[in-house]
Amino acid sequence: MIRLFLTRDSAAVAVGADDVADAIHAEAAKRKTDIHIARTSSRGLLWLEPFVEVETPEGRVGYGPVSVADVKGLFDAGFLAGKAHALAQGKTEDIPYLKNQERLTFARAGLTEPLSVEQYVEQGGFAGLKKALAMAGADVVKEVTDSGLRGRGGAGFPAGIKWKTVHDVKAEQKYVCCNADEGDSGTFADRMVMEGDPLMLIEGMTIAGIAAGATKGFIYIRSEYPAAIATMKAAIAAAVAAKWLGQNIQGTDKSFTLEVRRGAGAYICGEETAMLESLEGKRGMVRAKPPIPALEGLFGKPTIINNVLTFAAVPFILAKGGKTYADYGMGRSRGTLPFQLAGNIKRGGLVEKAFGVTLGQLINDFGGGTFTGQPVRAVQVGGPLGSYVPMSQMDLPMDYEAFAAKGAMVGHGGIVVFDDSVDMAAQARFAMEFCAIESCGKCTPCRIGSTRGLEVIDRIVADDNRAANMALLEDLCQTMTDGSLCAMGGLTPMPVMSAVKHFPEDFTRAKRLAAE
Repeated sequence: MIRLFLTRDSAAVAVGADDVADAIHAEAAKRKTDIHIARTSSRGLLWLEPFVEVETPEGRVGYGPVSVADVKGLFDAGFLAGKAHALAQGKTEDIPYLKNQERLTFARAGLTEPLSVEQYVEQGGFAGLKKALAMAGADVVKEVTDSGLRGRGGAGFPAGIKWKTVHDVKAEQKYVCCNADEGDSGTFADRMVMEGDPLMLIEGMTIAGIAAGATKGFIYIRSEYPAAIATMKAAIAAAVAAKWLGQNIQGTDKSFTLEVRRGAGAYICGEETAMLESLEGKRGMVRAKPPIPALEGLFGKPTIINNVLTFAAVPFILAKGGKTYADYGMGRSRGTLPFQLAGNIKRGGLVEKAFGVTLGQLINDFGGGTFTGQPVRAVQVGGPLGSYVPMSQMDLPMDYEAFAAKGAMVGHGGIVVFDDSVDMAAQARFAMEFCAIESCGKCTPCRIGSTRGLEVIDRIVADDNRAANMALLEDLCQTMTDGSLCAMGGLTPMPVMSAVKHFPEDFTRAKRLAAE
């Protein structure tokens, strides 16, 4: 039997992967050829989807992007034997996009079927949890602390400090909550983990439970991810059946249970305290801090809150050791981050690299520049609240402190590319409009400031008392930064003022009229 591999990831399904699988089955049946198509996790080569791999004696050979119309020609060319074709990409492992990455979190990407516990274990899964089961909670916390792991959700807060706080506090009940409300533009790594390697997330959260002394966990997934929700629920059931989750894990005295909760479409619930409110059945609104969730979180109990990528990094750390993980990266940014290339990009997809890779390397070496072939003009890093980085800063290393020094942020690793046709005044206006729409309304600087900001930007673009309104915009942004309860209002000024600083010509009426 000839084995083929085709991802079941939503990105591939959206461009016809299911239809391609059906067409390959039909063509093989016509030719009386015995094949098996394994629907795996995604390699992250999104520009090549649907990407079909064929198992050969020399290794897997990839073809893509494959359409239904290509299937007959592929068979004719002998693709089942790895033969040459216009869509042939060579041996998958030798594709430069993959070969030049450091994949720790996504080491199993494309290799396993998402719900197979057996395949997960064969590829090193649950090795970290097995070690954690034999360790004291404090020792697990130390391993995470030694790794230098920082929250991958955007803020970059050291995970070890958060875990130690929950471990040290005395309470009858503690919780572990995964914030999987991945709402930032240009981000999809959380979804890829949940759809493609859900057992890794389960393992990471279970290790967190052991570390903190928590017995209950929740995964809060955005409603726009139905496939991720279904896959996580099925994976939880599979892990329980295999005794890697639930009561007396692997015959030990450690127990941990998990539940999936569906979000309701509010961007603000990506903020940890608004997520807690939603989990408790309330309207998603930001809580004032203190108290911090590590002391008074879900239902008032000590709670570890991290995002998907943070928990997903933990199994490697426990299996290989915190020092091994810390050997990757630079400065205080240790380990790797799965960067997500999106927007006007030739080769969009997921690139996991150690911190220190430059923005230019990601966009040009991996992404291949813009899809349109026009020059890159601006890059937004870190979601809709991230700064717009100009071409003059393409040598900026992906590092929390290096970005902060330039008034930018790495965030969740989402990178959205714009070519020279972009209107940066329109992008600045969009940032304020986005905040006005998505604000929970609890604090005045965010609720009112964003609405007033829209009006001020419109006056600037219309050349209405431009100097005075530009000064007003700067003052308003400072108030939002200093006075907002959370990052929604606090970070909205970042894209706005970066657009003003780096692309001032787009805010003049004369330039805009000339362009029209």
